Amino acid sequence: MVMKAEKRKVQLTGGSTYTISLPIKWAREAAVKQGDELLLVQQRDNSLLLMPVKEGDERVLYAELTLSESERFEDNFRYLIAHYLVGYDVVKLLSPGGFEAEVRKRIKEEVRKRLIGMEVVGESSKELVLKSFLKYEDFTLQDAIQSMSKIIIAMLEDAISALELGDKNRARDVIERDDEIDRFYLLMVRQLKATVSDPELAKKIEMSGQRDSLGYRIVVKNMERMGDHVERIARHSLLMSAPVGAEHIREIGTSTKLLFLKTLESLRKRDVKLANEAIRDANQLIDQVNGINERILAEEVSVTDKIHAFAIIESLGKIAKYCEDIAEITINLGIEVPGEAT
Repeated sequence: MVMKAEKRKVQLTGGSTYTISLPIKWAREAAVKQGDELLLVQQRDNSLLLMPVKEGDERVLYAELTLSESERFEDNFRYLIAHYLVGYDVVKLLSPGGFEAEVRKRIKEEVRKRLIGMEVVGESSKELVLKSFLKYEDFTLQDAIQSMSKIIIAMLEDAISALELGDKNRARDVIERDDEIDRFYLLMVRQLKATVSDPELAKKIEMSGQRDSLGYRIVVKNMERMGDHVERIARHSLLMSAPVGAEHIREIGTSTKLLFLKTLESLRKRDVKLANEAIRDANQLIDQVNGINERILAEEVSVTDKIHAFAIIESLGKIAKYCEDIAEITINLGIEVPGEAT
C-alpha cells in the first residue's frame, strides 16, 4: 500500500547537521530499524530517492551513466550491461535531452528481459534509476548453472522436434528462449566478477574457492555459446522445406544431450574420471558427425535443404566440443593445489 504524502520539519542538530524523522509506518513496512543505513540518491529535480540498505550489505555501489544521443540504443544498453557486470547496485541513467516514451519503454523491457534482479525504482523526464535487488547467496552459482542447463536441454529437445515435425512455432519459441540463456550468463558473470574482490562471496555462492572463478567463467561462456548453437539449429529448421536427415540429426542430438548431462554431472561432483569419460564421448561424437554429413550428402534432396542440415549437424558438433572444454576445466578444478586454501 502506498502511503499518503506527509510533511516533516527539518531540524538542525549539533549546529551543522540537518535531520528529518522518518514516517513510522514506512519504516515498519521497509523493515528499517535503529542503526540501519539508508541510501540517498539525488534526483535531477533535487528530490531524494530513499532506499534501505539490506542487512548484511557492506556497501552500495552507485554509478551515473549518461546515455549518448549519437549512439544507437543497443550501444548505450551495452554500457549499462557493463555496469551490471561490474557489480553496481544502483545505476542512474541520464538523458540530457530527455527520454522519449518509446526509449523509456524499451529500456524497461530490456532490463526486465536481460538483467536478472535489476528493477526501475525511480524516474523523471531525464532520469531512470535502476537498483539490483539480487542477493547472491539466495541464487547461487550452482543454482544458476542448473537453471541454465535445464533451459539448454529443453531448447535442444524442442529444436530437434521442431525439425522432425516441421513445427515452425516450436522453432520460433526455441529462438525466443535464447534470451533466458543470456540472462543467466550475465548473472553468473556478475557473480564471478564479484568474487574477485570478495573472497567470502565464493563460499556464499557455493564455489569451492576464489581461484575457481576463471574456470567457471569459461564454463558459463561455453554454456552461453551452446545456447547460441541451439538457437542456430532452430533458425535453420525454419528455413528447411523438408526435414532432411531428421533421423540422423535426432540420433546425434540425443547423444549430444546425454554428453551434456554427463559433463554437468562431472562438474557438479568434481569427478575427474567422469570428466575424462565425457571427453572420450565428445571425441567419438565429433567423429560421428563427419559420417552423418556423408550420409546426408548422398540423399536426393535440394541443395538448399542439405546446406541447412549440414549447418545443424555442425552446431551439434560444436556443442560436443564445448562439452569437451567444460570437462577439461572440471579436471583442472578437481586437482587441489598443494598448500593453497580453497
